Amino acid sequence: MTDTELHEEAETPRERIPLVLLPGVLNDGDLWAHQTKHLGGVATSWVADTSSHDNLPDLAAAILAQAPARFALGGLSMGGYVAFEILRQAPERVLRLALVDTSARADTKERKRRRQGLIELAEKGQFRGVTPRMLPTLIAHRHLRNEALTGRIYAMAERIGRDGFIRQELAVMERPDSRPMLPKIKVPTIVICGRDDRLTPPSRAEEMAAAIPGADLLVVAGAGHLAPMERPYAVTRALRGWLQRSWTPDKPSEIGAAP
Repeated sequence: MTDTELHEEAETPRERIPLVLLPGVLNDGDLWAHQTKHLGGVATSWVADTSSHDNLPDLAAAILAQAPARFALGGLSMGGYVAFEILRQAPERVLRLALVDTSARADTKERKRRRQGLIELAEKGQFRGVTPRMLPTLIAHRHLRNEALTGRIYAMAERIGRDGFIRQELAVMERPDSRPMLPKIKVPTIVICGRDDRLTPPSRAEEMAAAIPGADLLVVAGAGHLAPMERPYAVTRALRGWLQRSWTPDKPSEIGAAP
């Protein structure tokens, strides 16, 4: 799909919906650049900062303080963890939910050890060594030689910086298991995952989609953990369909507010 085709699809939208997008660790607004540009006909997008606090409750509260009264919510990786916390704090404000390359599970002990090791590396003055270590797990192998893409990833990491990265890692290390809340989500939900995602593999996406009533699932071929950047057209098209999807919940809303 071309940029022109994406624009033409958005020529006659319904009223634009406020859309809050949440980046992952070492990501900023550039993660969602294609989506914010090409969803403009159907959504008014705002990309929140996920590096300002070292715990999810405070981070979610800060985002809610800046967000519209009611909004669609999308999060990638850490952004998904923040999205679950937003649902805990203000479920009535969430109109729709997109979970992208993320998981509802808490960190394992092994994953916590890995995060602690990266934090220690950053604290020793080797922050610039963090992204090269993480890169093979962030994008599909086929994209590792794509200098335009990898350059954008490195630039995002530099903008987040050492202190922001440490805060992000501390916040996600202690996140709760969100699986018990999945069946209670009663808003239009889409779960998206890169087929080659090594950090939150398709099995995690399938688990969430199966547990959330009426959720749609999209596994994106040729993408790893950063599907919105690796396969931007596919993700943007899926999010447009999610934003325009009509919805009549079977039961009164338990988590989230039906539009």
